[in-house]
Amino acid sequence: MGRKYFGTDGVRGLVGEAPITPDFVMRLGYAAGKTLVKTATSTASGRPTVLIGKDTRISGYMLEAALEAGFSAAGVDVMLAGPMPTPAIAYLTRALRLQAGVVISASHNPFQDNGIKFFSEHGTKLPDAVELEIEAALDQPMGCVPSDKLGRATRLRDAGGRYIEFCKSTFPNELDLRGLKIVVDCAHGAAYDIAPHVFHELGAEVISIGVKPDGFNINAGFGATSPKALSEGVVEHKADLGIALDGDADRLIMCDGSGRIYNGDELLYVMVKDRMAVGPVKGAVGTLMTNMALEVAFKEMGIGFARAKVGDRYVLEVMQERGWLYGGEGSGHLLCLDKHTTGDGIVSALQVLSALKRSNQSLAQCCGDLTLFPQTLINKRVTAGFDWQKSEALVAEKAKVEQELGDTGRVLIRASGTEPLIRVMVEAKDPKHAEAMARRLADMLEQQAA
Repeated sequence: MGRKYFGTDGVRGLVGEAPITPDFVMRLGYAAGKTLVKTATSTASGRPTVLIGKDTRISGYMLEAALEAGFSAAGVDVMLAGPMPTPAIAYLTRALRLQAGVVISASHNPFQDNGIKFFSEHGTKLPDAVELEIEAALDQPMGCVPSDKLGRATRLRDAGGRYIEFCKSTFPNELDLRGLKIVVDCAHGAAYDIAPHVFHELGAEVISIGVKPDGFNINAGFGATSPKALSEGVVEHKADLGIALDGDADRLIMCDGSGRIYNGDELLYVMVKDRMAVGPVKGAVGTLMTNMALEVAFKEMGIGFARAKVGDRYVLEVMQERGWLYGGEGSGHLLCLDKHTTGDGIVSALQVLSALKRSNQSLAQCCGDLTLFPQTLINKRVTAGFDWQKSEALVAEKAKVEQELGDTGRVLIRASGTEPLIRVMVEAKDPKHAEAMARRLADMLEQQAA
């Protein structure tokens, strides 16, 4: 059974268009309240409690109010955290023993988009089965509990301070960041008043950029999806390192003092190699998009490697199935289950920094024996619901490209789970071949989708 509203990262879309409308979000809150609290234990108030956080988009105020109304009508108490990173809500939900956490965010998307994602009481993203149950509840009429059973809303005080201390606790006690000058780019997003404090309190000299949200500038020219600002900032300030987060701070991209950008595949390699120096690592999980070089490197290190569907929720599922602790995506979603239950840009940055400190090496040195295969990724916007696999011409062209590449590369065409996009990726040892073949496929896709 397919999901009607939930994508790879919750419910997401353009604000004002279905499903991101006030009436739908209120019904979503009601349906989620009825579904998520069926087996929940009562709180001191006698009602289940959920925590709601958001990023810095202007639409967050409207959607927060709609969610709050829906949960209240379902008899669920609400705690409001205000602008907070997505992984902070996951942590606080678990730490406060709440029944669920909700984040209002469209992550790396522009401000016109927004979305709703849920966390379980364990601080993990909901499995597909629970999301399907919520969707089934959405098809039922919305009701309202009696007035004496309505949920209440309260503000969670010092949510930021609690989360800052948690992040710092994931960094080794015997290490600090003294002597490092770090540029921290918060994408004008949810971590704008969180991330700089974490690195500063651990001893680093911090230059903050992307920390002036106005409701409209989230991810605009800053952050993990626009790392040029980070690279230029590091060079301009003669910093040692740069750290870029996305709008909800669950992604991480870094750069070294020369301004050279390191993606999620490289950062995962640094983290796993560091853990190997401490003790054995059974395996790591990537996705269908993970660079082949990482798979080869882990094999040479005697570390198992598995690929999941694209999306950190699916990476986590494979990690849990295999009992492995580390995984991630090239986009910067990184998971360290020995530190957190979900992907966390700040926590991941601290794991990379601790690896550099322990090894007394630079990022370039830590990645010196990992040479990524050239990849070309082209995104093409299509009509919602377009299925590229139904195009015989495109399927045939893909097979032709794969035959030409042989064992020197690979091809991946997939629909985005968060936007009406088809992503075409070609990986080859020769970068010119990768680019030329990706453009061939993208041009064919554009013709077929017209």
